[in-house]
Amino acid sequence: MAGNNHSEAREWVISILVAVVLAFVIKSFLFDFVLVQGSSMYPTLKNGERLVINKIEYEIGSPDYGDIVVLKHSANVDYVKRVIGKGGDTIEVKNSKVYRNGEMLDEPYVNTEKSYEDFAQVTVPEGKYFVMGDNRAVSLDSRYASVGFIDEDSIIGHVVFRFWPFTNFGTV
Repeated sequence: MAGNNHSEAREWVISILVAVVLAFVIKSFLFDFVLVQGSSMYPTLKNGERLVINKIEYEIGSPDYGDIVVLKHSANVDYVKRVIGKGGDTIEVKNSKVYRNGEMLDEPYVNTEKSYEDFAQVTVPEGKYFVMGDNRAVSLDSRYASVGFIDEDSIIGHVVFRFWPFTNFGTV
């Protein structure tokens, strides 16, 4: 009997260790969870929502136009923004409309409650990205020197799923 208890306890310890290692690998390399803080992505994402991000996707490919990404801004601050431009693109904002390479973008996801400032045309350097929040009037994004153009290495992952609140459960 005592041998059985010892064997069962050992199986439990091994199972727990395997689960911890798997969770670590998944969180470190494949997927992660983020909390939306603030209103820069309103109405697409709201303060307090919880998201799943795919961390491996951009190891294989690159961010695309319209992708919602999480990026490392500083040691303790991550931002959630939308990819608007890639290396070589020209970006300009006139009358609360964004133009990429001279063509106005169709952006039904943008908060139109408030207008936002014009932004003089810039060319996105090769290997960089231009990102903006969906709530343009309050978003700190590539239009501002404190954020600027984004290195691909600064992009942590692609937002793929919202899991909280349950009323908005699903893809973003």
